[in-house]
Amino acid sequence: MSADTPNSSDPTVETDQPADSRHTGSGLAAEKSRRLAQLDEIRAAGGTPYPYRFDRTHTIEQIRDAWGSLEAGTETDEAVTIAGRVMLLRDSGKLVFATIRDRSGEVQLFVSKAVIGDDAFAAIKRLDLGDWVGVHGTVMTTRKGELSIKTDRVELLAKAVRPLPDKWHGLSDVDTRFRQRYADLIVNAEAQRAFEIRHEIIASFRRTLHERGFIEVETPVLHAEAGGAHARPFTTHHNALDMQLYLRIALELHLKRLIVGGMERVYEIGRIFRNEGISTRHNPEFTMMELYQAFGDWNDVMDISEVLVTQAARDAIGTTMLEIRGETFDLAEPWPRIRMVDAVSEKAGRTVHPSQPIDELRTLADQHSVRWEERWGGGKLVEELFETLCEADIVRPTFVTGHPKEISPLARADRDDPWLTERFEIFVDSRELGNGYSELNDPVEQRLRFEEEQAAKDAGDHEAGTVDEDYIRALEYGMPPTGGLGIGMDRVAMLLAGVDSIKEVILFPTLRHEVL
Repeated sequence: MSADTPNSSDPTVETDQPADSRHTGSGLAAEKSRRLAQLDEIRAAGGTPYPYRFDRTHTIEQIRDAWGSLEAGTETDEAVTIAGRVMLLRDSGKLVFATIRDRSGEVQLFVSKAVIGDDAFAAIKRLDLGDWVGVHGTVMTTRKGELSIKTDRVELLAKAVRPLPDKWHGLSDVDTRFRQRYADLIVNAEAQRAFEIRHEIIASFRRTLHERGFIEVETPVLHAEAGGAHARPFTTHHNALDMQLYLRIALELHLKRLIVGGMERVYEIGRIFRNEGISTRHNPEFTMMELYQAFGDWNDVMDISEVLVTQAARDAIGTTMLEIRGETFDLAEPWPRIRMVDAVSEKAGRTVHPSQPIDELRTLADQHSVRWEERWGGGKLVEELFETLCEADIVRPTFVTGHPKEISPLARADRDDPWLTERFEIFVDSRELGNGYSELNDPVEQRLRFEEEQAAKDAGDHEAGTVDEDYIRALEYGMPPTGGLGIGMDRVAMLLAGVDSIKEVILFPTLRHEVL
């Protein structure tokens, strides 16, 4: 909408119309037509609505840091040059008040016709909400104490042909918010906050790991074998090599090759791809942090899990206190640890363990309406029972430990119970946040585990792994005792930003095709 018609109806409520109806239509099409006509006028007058560059002296945050304490009614001689998007225009006759926003904040423009002249004043009044402008002026405060820029000159940096969403209602349709993230970020302060938190979390992880001697590395996205997790991969074809490749489903196996190579402490923050369903907790591509620490075990990586997430909370939201489902807890307090079999036993009211006869576990599953398949062993049944009986009740960050060997092909057997492994998952608010274990480093046993995975895949389990011969060859060179950890960065961002959908913390989530 234009500056001199601030109360006109929201032009975004109608859909786009064909170009030949622009000049006779209404709503969005008419508004775009008016703005496109402005472009023609600017160019006809010898101007450019899209200059190549603009040099500013300050961000808006820097303006506020330097002069935010000025007394009301103060004018300074401090000349500044800033840039931003026009978010508000108010015409008061011989004065125009505007609000512009850059990445760091907002500030008011105080525009006087007597200062900038008739032609420049008229041009400013023709600005639209959404236009990008460069501003030259001096710092002042109004009589009401509003920090402002007394404007000497305004340059149009980019004309917005499409109007902004209505400022009062924003983008009310959730699908539109995620599909048009660029518009969502303009009008939705909460969306901006979520991604600022996400940025600080990732930066915090990197600082913490650097301080502890970890080296950040990059490993291949295209894999010859889809391993390191139970997941269905995306497949692609390399034409020059005439071979099938997979988008990686985990970072694990290449990072452990680097431990074999003697790098001792490595990590990667990278994109993972899994050809699975979409939900509030799942996106086909997401961001993982995985680290591997030589000479450590699962206790070491449980400890660093707490440090990483707790420090990220301090850095991203300024506190370690969180509230979930009405319960307040401190991330800095030790996180509870409970064995999976103990959690299931407590809920079932009887001892549950993968060593029990399979018929007993199947009967228990039937009693609790847990589906099962003939090819599943006791370990898989214990996991399914845990998901049904226990996950929903986990609120605060909790380490669930001692996963059955059957579902943990890359973890070492528990030193006290050969049916279980030294593996843990971090759960919070009923969702998995991370996964780690004492890494299996015996190449003979690893081959047996891989062969069991291959047999499951051959029997119809599309998420099971295969025999990765090169990884076994790497283990044969010797991998020292190692602790490994994977944390879902999107889910940490969800936790600290206090949002319920993973789409709120992924800038461009995967969506169905848009119907235009």
